[in-house]
Amino acid sequence: MRGFNRAIIAGNLTKDPEVRYTVNKKAFARFTVAVNNRYKDANGEWQENADYISVVAWGSTAETCGKYLKKGSPVLIEGRIRTGSYDAKDGSGKRYTTEIWVDSMVMLGSREQGSSGGMSSGGVPSDDDFGKSIGESGFSGGGFSQGFADDNNGMPDAGSEGGIPF
Repeated sequence: MRGFNRAIIAGNLTKDPEVRYTVNKKAFARFTVAVNNRYKDANGEWQENADYISVVAWGSTAETCGKYLKKGSPVLIEGRIRTGSYDAKDGSGKRYTTEIWVDSMVMLGSREQGSSGGMSSGGVPSDDDFGKSIGESGFSGGGFSQGFADDNNGMPDAGSEGGIPF
């Protein structure tokens, strides 16, 4: 049976995205999205807290994130949950990771709120693009590629030399 792995979150970036490149020159961006929650406690009082979700974007989406997203930017992320592990550099044992690998990203908010909104000609968002996903039909996106060029959705094979660079 084939599984189903989808995650959709909306929140604000906790810091500017960090864009780096694999040895195969594939762009990737890492950032954290704070997702606020509100709930009633056992006494019926409203409480608020936040979950901090690690996010990784690849290819042209990563470069877009690095160019247009900043700390505090509101975004909607859709992707799949990925887990992994690596040995700590200090030799203290294994570390485990859980993150969302982006399939689509929508910039939310307005230009006045610091979000870059949509794109105009020359690879810059236009007002008509505001709130649309980069891969969504109807997104003009001047200089942006529509989706990923390779068979693995733009993401390196876990076993490939260009895999996750920890």
